[in-house]
Amino acid sequence: MEKKLVPCLVVSILILCSLTLVRSDASDNRYKVGEDVPLYVNKVGPFHNPSETYRYFDLPFCSSGPTKDKKEALGELLNGDRLVTAPYKLDFLSDKDSEIACKKKLTKEQVAQFREAISKDYYFQMYYDDLPIWGFIGKVEKEGKNDPSEYKYYLLKHLHFTIFYNKDRVIEITALSDPKNVVDLTEDKEVNVEFMYSVKWKETEIPYENRMEKYSHSSSLPHHLEIHWFSIINSCVTVLLLTGFLATILMRVLKNDFVKYAHDEESAEDQEETGWKYIHGDVFRYPKYKSVLAAAVGSGTQLFTLTFFIFLLALVGVFYPYNRGALFTALVVIYALTAGIAGYTAASFFCQLEGTNWVRNLLLTGGLFCGPLLLTFSFLNTVAITYSATAALPFGTIVVIFLIWALVTTPLLVLGGIAGKNSKAEFQAPCRTTKYPREIPLLPWYRKTLPQMAMAGFLPFSAIYIELYYIFASVWGHRIYTIYSILFIVFIILLIVTAFITVALTYFQLAAEDHEWWWRSFLCGGSTGLFIYGYCLYYYFARSDMSGFMQTSFFFGYMACVCYGFFLMLGSIGFRASLFFVRHIYHSIKCE
Repeated sequence: MEKKLVPCLVVSILILCSLTLVRSDASDNRYKVGEDVPLYVNKVGPFHNPSETYRYFDLPFCSSGPTKDKKEALGELLNGDRLVTAPYKLDFLSDKDSEIACKKKLTKEQVAQFREAISKDYYFQMYYDDLPIWGFIGKVEKEGKNDPSEYKYYLLKHLHFTIFYNKDRVIEITALSDPKNVVDLTEDKEVNVEFMYSVKWKETEIPYENRMEKYSHSSSLPHHLEIHWFSIINSCVTVLLLTGFLATILMRVLKNDFVKYAHDEESAEDQEETGWKYIHGDVFRYPKYKSVLAAAVGSGTQLFTLTFFIFLLALVGVFYPYNRGALFTALVVIYALTAGIAGYTAASFFCQLEGTNWVRNLLLTGGLFCGPLLLTFSFLNTVAITYSATAALPFGTIVVIFLIWALVTTPLLVLGGIAGKNSKAEFQAPCRTTKYPREIPLLPWYRKTLPQMAMAGFLPFSAIYIELYYIFASVWGHRIYTIYSILFIVFIILLIVTAFITVALTYFQLAAEDHEWWWRSFLCGGSTGLFIYGYCLYYYFARSDMSGFMQTSFFFGYMACVCYGFFLMLGSIGFRASLFFVRHIYHSIKCE
C-alpha cells in the first residue's frame, strides 16, 4: 500500500506545480509601445489588521468606466484577493503628467467614511502585471494638536507611478502619493475630488527572471540573516546538549539495567524485580481509547507528510514572493491527496491493537482535524460576512472545497483505510501481556501528566521561538519570509528534540513502574503546540497592533487550528519514537 501511495504523492506535486507555475507563466507577457498593461486594484484595510480587508470600491473611490472583476484561482480567493480593473490607465512606455483618472462629488456620508478609514491607517493594494503596489489612502495631521478633535484628515488624490522596463517587459513599479496634492476631509461637508496620476517609464538592466528578487531582500538583509543564524546556532546547541545528555544518561542507565537484570536472572530466580522490567507484563497492554489514539496518529502522520511536501515545494522555489494563493492552493491539494496516508496509518494501527470497528475509526480519523477546522471556518466566515470583508469566501469557492473533500479526500481516506485493514500486520510486542494489570504506585506531582507535558513542550519550543517571530510577522503582518532553507533546518531540529525528550520522559515513566505510557508519550510530544499557542497570546498583546473583534477572532481562531495541527503532528512523532524505544529495550532483555 505504501508503494501505491508514492505515485499518488508524486501526482500531487505535479498537479500543484502546474497550478502554481501556470500562475507565473500567465504574467510572462511582452508588450508593444502603447499597449494596455493590466492594472488591478485589490483590497483596502487597516494596516495593522491583515485579515480585515475590503474591496477597493467598498470605499467611495470613483472609476473611469465600468469595472470588471479578474477571474481568481482557488488559492487567491482563500487569500482574500478580489482584483478589479483600476481607474488608472498605464500604457506601455507612455509617460503621463497629472492625468485626471476620474472625478467624484463626495457626500457627507462618504466624507465621513473616508475620514474613518484614514484614521485607521487604511492602505490599498494594487497589482500591475502581477507586481504588487501599496500605499496609504490618506494622512492625519497631528503635529501641535493634543486633542484628537483638532486633528486634520487629508485624502491623498495624486499617485506618481514609476515603472522600470527591460525591452518589452515590465520589471518593477513603485507608486508614491503626492503629500501636497490632498483634499481636506476634516469637516462633514460635500467635497469635489479629482483623482489624478502621473506615469514615468525608466529603462533598467534587471532581467525579467529576477524581477521578484527585490521582495526577497528584506528577509535576506545581513542583520536579519545574523538573527536567523543565531536562531539556528541556539537550536543546534540545544539539540546537541539535549541529545548528548540523554544519549549518555540513557545509554549508561540502560547498560547498567541490562547488566543488573542479566545478573539477577543468573543469580536469583526468585529475587523481586524492580524498575521498568518489573512492568514487562503490562507495558504493551493496549491503551484506553485506542480508536482515538489510532486516529490521532493517522491524522498526525498525514499532517507531517503535508508539511514535508510544503517544504519540498518551498525549497524548489514555488512559493516565490507574491505568487498569489500558491501556498493555499498547495495546502488544499496536498492535504486532499494525502488523506490515504491518514486512513492507512490509522486503520492498520487500530487493527494491530485488535480493534474491530474500523469504519468508526476511519470516520474519527477523517473528522479529528477537519471537524474543528470546519467549525472554526464556519464561525469566522460568518464574522467576515458580517463585516463584508474579502476574507468571506464566495459560495462557489465553498462548493469547490466541498467537492474536493467529497470527491478526493473522502475516497482516498476510505481506500487507505481498506488497505490498512487488509494489511494483516500484527503488533510486534517482545513481551507477553499478563491477564490483569498491575497497580501503578503513587507518584509525586511532577510525574503526573500536566507537569510532564510542560517539561516536554518547553525544550522544543525554546529551539524554535526565535524563528516564530519572523513567521508570525509574515503571516500576520506585511513582512516577507523567503528563507525556507533555514526554516526547514529549524523544523528538523524541532522533530529531533521532540523525539528525544519524549523518549527520555517515557523511560523515566517506565522506571517509576508507570506502564500507561501510550497516551502520555503522545501528549508530551504534542505539548509544543500548546506552547506555540501561548506565544500567540504574547505576540498579539506585546508585539502587534492588531485590534477589533474580527481580527482578534481570525488570529486566535486560525492559530488554534494551526497549533492543534502541530499538536497532532508532533504527538505522532513523539509516540512513534517512544514506541520504537520501548520495543527496543524490552526486546533486549529476557522476560519470563
